[in-house]
Amino acid sequence: MNYSLPSEHESKINIQGVEISLGFPDEFNFSWIGQRDVLEQLLAAWLVIDEIDIPLNPRLIGKPGVGKTTLAYAAAKHLKKQVYIFQCTMDTRPEDLLITPVIDKAGGIRYVASALVTAMIRGGVCILDEANRMSEKSWASLAPLLDTRRYIESIVAGLKVSASPEFRICVTMNDDASTFEIPEYIHSRLQPQIFLDFPEADEEKRILRENLPFVDEHILEYVVNFLQRAHASNENYTVRDGINIARYAAKRLKSVNGNQGNINNVLQQAIVMTLGDEALSHII
Repeated sequence: MNYSLPSEHESKINIQGVEISLGFPDEFNFSWIGQRDVLEQLLAAWLVIDEIDIPLNPRLIGKPGVGKTTLAYAAAKHLKKQVYIFQCTMDTRPEDLLITPVIDKAGGIRYVASALVTAMIRGGVCILDEANRMSEKSWASLAPLLDTRRYIESIVAGLKVSASPEFRICVTMNDDASTFEIPEYIHSRLQPQIFLDFPEADEEKRILRENLPFVDEHILEYVVNFLQRAHASNENYTVRDGINIARYAAKRLKSVNGNQGNINNVLQQAIVMTLGDEALSHII
């Protein structure tokens, strides 16, 4: 390690004579209500059991909206670590992932660490969200970080930055068609694979209630029944969709003082407005 670890309140660090501005952790009121076994699988992947051991780089896989990011965030908080989330896109460049040069007010160049590099330096957890939307060029810049070397090399800043022993990383990947294939040399570095499925009815209801404690019980029950029928038909509707349906239905009822006729009609309208007419086949 060629620099001193900064405290969680320091916003800059000097590495090899180059000043780097650090980012800030993400703070959300997330809690994991889903399957306990996937949380334990993730925590086990991050565990270090010997002085020459290193943590693994787990990959969370599932349909959009099943709670992959929430799971990773909750696991990091369970370890009392700061969390840094990097949202990946098809336009993500290597410098976006690592260190970006920006022009300061005086016209000079300032170097800014990404969420990933900030987590590396501070010993936090980085969540690469929707990571399989990135191209191979961006993945290549992470290869040395994801093996026993555990460092990144920033071409733009001319620096090699080692990860703190406390650093952990997790990537989430959506199981859908709008993604890239992961290069094999990266694929082998992102292990283990942890699969998230749709929650059972009781878990789904607990998630809805946790997110919408102000919503009527009948609304929650109706939405859970709708989602469970959709899951049984292999539809990709998720609890995130359910939260939006229930939230809109509650707002609609409130806006007309509850005088919108049959509450089920309002719920059906909310489902159609959220998911489209094709969702009607899963409504009783």
